[in-house]
Amino acid sequence: MDTMKKILNFLSKLEHGKIAYSIEHIRNDALMVTAHVPGERWEIEFFADDNVEVEIFRSNGDILGEETLDKLLSEFSD
Repeated sequence: MDTMKKILNFLSKLEHGKIAYSIEHIRNDALMVTAHVPGERWEIEFFADDNVEVEIFRSNGDILGEETLDKLLSEFSD
């Protein structure tokens, strides 16, 4: 199956499952679909060469307060 068909098939499955998603173009040779489910975020990249990569990010369930924002910004800002 070619890349475009894979993407469209996957998007149809997300919509059928009522799973929220967004589409981004970050790499020159790939399209990324980010899906959001409770406690997880999936990043699925569809490459022009027909390769597909999946990365899953899971929450540990901790809910932090507003005071965490300054710490995060100072830690990850240039």
